[in-house]
Amino acid sequence: MSGTGQDRLLLLVRVAPEVATKARRTRRRFQQRLTENLRDALRTAGCAASVRDRWGRLFVDAGDASAAGVIATVFGAASLSLVEARCPATLDEIVRVGEQVYAERVRGRTFAVRARRSGREAFRTRDVMVQLGAALDRYGDVNLDHPDVTVFVEARDGEALFFSDHVAGAGGLPLGAEGRAVCLFSGGFDSPVAAWLLLKRGVALDYVFCNLGGEAYERSVVSVAKILADRWSHGYRPVLHAIDFTRPLEELRRAVEPRYRQVVLKRLMYRAAEAVARELRATAIVTGESVGQVSSQTLDNLRAIGEATTLPVLRPLIGFDKIEIIARARAIGTAAVSAHVREYCAIEQGRPVTHASPQAAADEESRVNLAVLDEAVAARKPLDLRALTATDLVQPYLFAADIPDGAVVLDCREPQQYEAWRWPGAERWDPVDLAERFPALDKTRRYILYCSLGLHSGYLAEAMQRAGYEAYSFKGGVRGLQAYARGRGIPVTTIQAG
Repeated sequence: MSGTGQDRLLLLVRVAPEVATKARRTRRRFQQRLTENLRDALRTAGCAASVRDRWGRLFVDAGDASAAGVIATVFGAASLSLVEARCPATLDEIVRVGEQVYAERVRGRTFAVRARRSGREAFRTRDVMVQLGAALDRYGDVNLDHPDVTVFVEARDGEALFFSDHVAGAGGLPLGAEGRAVCLFSGGFDSPVAAWLLLKRGVALDYVFCNLGGEAYERSVVSVAKILADRWSHGYRPVLHAIDFTRPLEELRRAVEPRYRQVVLKRLMYRAAEAVARELRATAIVTGESVGQVSSQTLDNLRAIGEATTLPVLRPLIGFDKIEIIARARAIGTAAVSAHVREYCAIEQGRPVTHASPQAAADEESRVNLAVLDEAVAARKPLDLRALTATDLVQPYLFAADIPDGAVVLDCREPQQYEAWRWPGAERWDPVDLAERFPALDKTRRYILYCSLGLHSGYLAEAMQRAGYEAYSFKGGVRGLQAYARGRGIPVTTIQAG
């Protein structure tokens, strides 16, 4: 094809240097993985595009420029450029087309010409730089050190390609090229960043979530994991394994001395992750731990916790501080959601042990009936993260069918309806006031909201969940609540339909 006219866009994708330096057979395997991951990313994003592998370069024929943003999130791609023109790889044609395309671009500005060739072309790269540079020198000034515009020419397979930009890619290794692991995932700042760093190293991840905080907490954690699945896991369908840790936590509190509970809790989580990993034939456990961040992450405690599993434990954040972790979370897109995820792992308010020996931690754990943990792992809920829709992230987590002890009940109806009948102890809130003022409520409490039909309360409960509150709308509105009350012998004086 000669000249600049193109019906579709052509994007040149450069393979990450780590891939390009592998032995030939390994490089071929990695590039094939990268090619498939690119196809999956583009297909998932709805981009009509095709990918061609040309050994060290991949070419994407795309219908529009949105493909560039998708490609930039695929691990193994170092950078990409939009091809602005193509022509036969002869020196005269390169100079003619290069001048035609870039004359106005460099007019009154500084520029440089860079050239690269692959194959046996009848010219040297220096010839391209000198002759095209001389042609463009009539319009601008050459500056090889700090040019305003850099014209790149790449000749291969009998064709010359022109481009002037380099968009940074994700780098690293193609996802899936380095095997499979599971990540202990809590949804805060740390574990998503740890997961991302392993994804960048080509490790396909599934996630193990030990739920200590109920359905609203699960929703928050799943929302964070879905960002990693949708934006950064091209070529793989990660599953989040949600394990209800209510009974293991009860057993822990029954059996373990209070100051050892944090350490033993982490050991139980490691054991849960190992059980899932062995079922999946994953070969390592990934965590978001860093030295000294909390009491369970001193060097001594990390050693005592780590001996609960025989699998390697990978801690990519081990030397990071919190500021670095949050900055990385912002860059990968998880920070905004993680900021609203409540912390549930701090199960004791006293003085936890900070220098547990492996033997002492094992002795405390030996008092725990591990059959309870096995049952929890067996009953886990697997969630295909990429298959989840926006509705899936709301409806299953929004409604409650009971009112647990200690919950704060909020009545969101009109005053006359509240006076006619209300749940015992319910506080009346105007829906508009609650929407504006709920951030002042105690975030450590559990909230059950209700209204006539469940519409206002559902909207408000969702807003509170997004802000990190454990809040639910009672299923069925006030009628459902009154039926629930009757079943518990609570007087109901009238039915309020709305």
